[in-house]
Amino acid sequence: MAGTYSPPSTEGKEEDFTLEKVPEHAKTMKWGSLVNTTIGIATAMVFMQMGSMMAMRFGSMNALVAEIYATVLTTILGVGICYYSAKSGMNVNLMARGGGFGYIGASVTSIIYASNFIMYCAIEGAIMASAVHAYLPIVPVQVYMIFFGLAVIPLNWFGIKQLDKLQKWSLPIYLVLLGAAIFLSFKMVPKYEGSIFSFLPEGQEFGGASLLACIGIMNGLVGILPLVMTDYARFIKKDELKIGVFMVGFVPMLISFFISGLIGIYFGVRFAEENPGIYFVQILGIGGAMFTILTQLRININNLYSGSLSLASFFENVFKFKPNRTFWVVVVALAAIGLMLLNVLDYLGALLTFQGVFLFAWVSIILTDAVIVKRLLKIGPPYFEYRQKYLYAWNPVGVVSLVVSSFIGTLAAFNYFGQFFTNTSAFLSGIIASLLYIALAIATKGRYYMKQKAEDVLEDDHIA
Repeated sequence: MAGTYSPPSTEGKEEDFTLEKVPEHAKTMKWGSLVNTTIGIATAMVFMQMGSMMAMRFGSMNALVAEIYATVLTTILGVGICYYSAKSGMNVNLMARGGGFGYIGASVTSIIYASNFIMYCAIEGAIMASAVHAYLPIVPVQVYMIFFGLAVIPLNWFGIKQLDKLQKWSLPIYLVLLGAAIFLSFKMVPKYEGSIFSFLPEGQEFGGASLLACIGIMNGLVGILPLVMTDYARFIKKDELKIGVFMVGFVPMLISFFISGLIGIYFGVRFAEENPGIYFVQILGIGGAMFTILTQLRININNLYSGSLSLASFFENVFKFKPNRTFWVVVVALAAIGLMLLNVLDYLGALLTFQGVFLFAWVSIILTDAVIVKRLLKIGPPYFEYRQKYLYAWNPVGVVSLVVSSFIGTLAAFNYFGQFFTNTSAFLSGIIASLLYIALAIATKGRYYMKQKAEDVLEDDHIA
């Protein structure tokens, strides 16, 4: 692949630039449309559920502080990585190739990243299937799982522009149903009649171990959102760089953690229930089931989109297998159906723990490479190179940093180093990854970044 690019040949088939950077002429969407697309992720019911769960188990104020912490941290990480994504025109899978991993090393991160989206597709699909099965139990829940797993395929067939349209059409319905639930909740007798933010379960305290436990829960989610945003930030126009980067890096984080978290705290305490799928049905009846399905469909089409990009990157790098992105949409959907039928929810805790540690370390490495190694230390090329012919298969700087930090973070998560590090394991893995990456970059003097120098990289493509 050379340094010049051809316009997409088929509407909806090549518009997503799955295996290459997005050229400037293809950045046709305004920042508002890109933000709108990401809101489908931000309104996922899991964010409300985290707020409800933390409030019911550890107290409302601990939950609120943890949500604020997550909002601030993901905004810092999100704006940072979205800037480099928009500047380079690449998502995290492509940036990782020249950002310290090599083209095969980056494939390892891509397949683990893709598995997260397959897992989330399965989780959201299982929630939808369970909601409908509760109303129509005559049909086996496995049939609903297969149906909802297949239903998202056509909704994802035409790429990011289709995602934008679907999110625009469904957002007003989502807001009406959410507003109706909030309004009707005021007319219902609450199970907890005190102030929402005064709720504190017996044996818990504000701050201390209770707050750390909430922060630990949030750390399982803060790593993935900044990385996901690169799938959309790479389309930000050059003349909208500042506002686009800020809005794509900030708005989804605000909605995901602070707004959805606050809503979850309110409903969870008021109705003494952690599961939004239950309290929305209690309030809205069949409308609550519809709200659950709509919310999960909105997030699942984004999961399918990002998962297909990651799988395409892995198989192109490792096996030189390059079908259309739509092929990988089908693969992700079928894999998610398989996980649903295997009851993936039974293993959710362990999966989220490893995901939080791994993804926090990964985003830390990408930002450390761009800000410290490339910009300040001037080690390696001053841009993200993604083309295989210029790269080594493996760059030990990123690979070793990620493996070591993820291993230590996982041990910490499973309480090998005490309770404090259990609750801060993802943050610990990010710090270790960053420090180790800097040390290895200095020690190797950047020799593994480029196999040969590219002569066709423009000054505008430089990030340092």
